[in-house]
Amino acid sequence: MKISVWGDELAAWVVAAQLSAFGNEVQLCAGEVWGRSEAGKSIYPSHKSISAEPGLMELLREGYDSGRLRAVGAEEALSAPVHWLAMAPDQLDQAVELVQRIAQAGVRPCLVVNQSNFGIGASDRLQASLDQVAGQAVVCLPDTLQEGSALDKFSQPDALLVGCEDEAARRWLMSLLRPFSGSVRQLQLMTRREAEFTKFAVTGMLALRLGYINELANLADLLGVDIEVVRQGMATDERIGSHYLAPGCGFGGQHFTQYIEGLAELLSEKRRSSLLETVLAENLRQMELPFRKLWQHYDCDLKGRTVAIWGLAFKPGVASIDSAPALRTIEALLAQGARVRLHDPEALPEVEKRYGAHPQIDYSRDAYEAVEDADAMLLLTEWPEYWSPDFERLAQRMASPVIVDGRNVYDPGLVRELGFAYYGIGRL
Repeated sequence: MKISVWGDELAAWVVAAQLSAFGNEVQLCAGEVWGRSEAGKSIYPSHKSISAEPGLMELLREGYDSGRLRAVGAEEALSAPVHWLAMAPDQLDQAVELVQRIAQAGVRPCLVVNQSNFGIGASDRLQASLDQVAGQAVVCLPDTLQEGSALDKFSQPDALLVGCEDEAARRWLMSLLRPFSGSVRQLQLMTRREAEFTKFAVTGMLALRLGYINELANLADLLGVDIEVVRQGMATDERIGSHYLAPGCGFGGQHFTQYIEGLAELLSEKRRSSLLETVLAENLRQMELPFRKLWQHYDCDLKGRTVAIWGLAFKPGVASIDSAPALRTIEALLAQGARVRLHDPEALPEVEKRYGAHPQIDYSRDAYEAVEDADAMLLLTEWPEYWSPDFERLAQRMASPVIVDGRNVYDPGLVRELGFAYYGIGRL
């Protein structure tokens, strides 16, 4: 099947790579939707956060080498019978223009799969551009990919949400997804608008869980209760479980945050609830918690102190720093006159691109180099390599053995027995 994939989001690259791997002839129109691609050339993600996705670059190369994946310009891409949209949230107007051009191309039958994070009602708006042409339909396939495991999430999905009001279009989409549907335990069919709303609802619920456990952790700090013990107890209740129930220094990620902001704005417009606005505000305060704990440890004076930060990405396994808690911590430390030494196995280049040659920032390629003569170490992203450090080596290198554990990775009792001052999130 000839398929044109439009966009420069992670989903666009993943879809192009995966569909080409299963025999489809995929035409990729990336960049500014139709401005960057050059026919016949192999193009790759320009964003480090996408190119660092495990396995993606290798699969793209295989697609180009096989000839089943090609970068093309817009005119050639318009001739395909299937168009897969994975565009940025702020590109809805461009998507509408694109779908109008697809309609004018007159290819029939024609399927448009919208996997872009545009918001509620966007797929219906796209469909309106096709309604006058028989045999052309838009389906909504909400983007459920997660950075760090995007290829697996697409090729082995647990569930599929499909928003579609045309039976022929639904069968066509399911035929395209057949190589990836073997692991699907649940297939939910609904309208396009319901599918978009479901994506919003799921993201909002996850944010509420994170916000709630962080509130409990902060209360536990005041009451002298270990939140980890409480969390484990909560997780034994099958109605609750353990997913998204880990307290820490706030959540991040561009799309996750944008979806919550979008839903909060929608609720506010409809005058229904301020709950998610509260969650967002509390999340910003939660991001500042590691800084506040360190600030209090040093009696509100961090000027001239050297602070090491382990973990800059918004979550382990990715290079993205979009809405990452580390950024707020860095800004606060710089404002207080502290010197900051940064380490992250993937995201360091992104932070260096953001701050450049800053007089108060050192970029360390080695985690132990970052803590040399440091007055404290802040753990802000729970990368696997940080879970079991050589504490003796840490103590020898640090000027003051102080650890602020923003992800509750370490055992407080053990770390304190080794001579460190330890601060977690709701830990005794």
